[in-house]
Amino acid sequence: MVRTGSASVAAGPTLAVVAREAGVSVPTASKVVNGREDVAPETRRRVTEALDRLGYVRRPRFDAAKASGLVDLVVHSLETSWSGAVLHGVEAAAHDAGLEVVVSAGLTRNRAGRPDRGWMDKLTARGSSGVLFNLAELTASQYGWLHQHRIPYVLIDPVLEPPPGVVSVGAANWQGGVTATEHLLALGHERIAVVAGHQRRMCSSARVAGYRSALAAAGIRQRPEYVRHAGFDESAAHRRTLELLDLPEPPTAVFVCSDQMALGVYEALAERGLRVPDDLSVVGFDDLPEARWTTPALTTVRQPLSEMAATALRLLVRMMDGDRPESTRTELSTRLVERASTAPPPG
Repeated sequence: MVRTGSASVAAGPTLAVVAREAGVSVPTASKVVNGREDVAPETRRRVTEALDRLGYVRRPRFDAAKASGLVDLVVHSLETSWSGAVLHGVEAAAHDAGLEVVVSAGLTRNRAGRPDRGWMDKLTARGSSGVLFNLAELTASQYGWLHQHRIPYVLIDPVLEPPPGVVSVGAANWQGGVTATEHLLALGHERIAVVAGHQRRMCSSARVAGYRSALAAAGIRQRPEYVRHAGFDESAAHRRTLELLDLPEPPTAVFVCSDQMALGVYEALAERGLRVPDDLSVVGFDDLPEARWTTPALTTVRQPLSEMAATALRLLVRMMDGDRPESTRTELSTRLVERASTAPPPG
């Protein structure tokens, strides 16, 4: 049994036991544990599986009194403007705090989609003082590892509901869904669809719940066929939009739960010879640069990505100093940015 705080970690299997289980030498197992690169992929896989299977735990190394001026930012991807906004916020806040940032992309899971402990070993090897996770889907064992090593960490827009006591920062997604839908209702729309992200992701389910709440408050019947999930993927949003357009009574407006998916909605409408907003009003979510570049410019709900990231960094600094935040969940407000993609319904 492992206890966090000042309690010690119970002794587990030695590295020699792990090496024997994996069929390798102790020095080879040590290389894997310490994040060394000079290990064959198959050997690394066997050792990693043995580490997880036996529950091997490296001794806690984080010491606030000896903490470095280095923090890690683990992001889902570096290929989107979404991640760019998060990185900008972290860098600015880290500069103010006199910290340096190491950025890693997609390290919490390996190429096969299984949990990967390589980033954990590298984290302890370089002595980072804390970690920010952006859109990370951590496993129970990874949460346990962070607590066992007493490494402060904060989640930025967590994919799933974090365990009790885990500090996270996000946006007011439910209110954003309400705001987007109320905007369309105020224009006179009643046939309003939603193209959502992943069903199990916290932010997506909250935005859809806000959409449903706004319809219910307005006395509008909710149509199950108007709710489509596209997994925050532009191509999937394109397909879901075509499905909506093929309904016997298609919607006159759609709330799209990300600006990136809204690009797929625009493409589907152009493919059918339809125009935004003359034939279909569109509201996005995020307010990424793409929202201003589209034609017509996209009305969207702005979530303050850079501010969320900066807030997470400041919370992490407090935790590194031994101060526990009063609340584990911080939500920053969203607001509607009106542009040219919405209008009263046709006819």
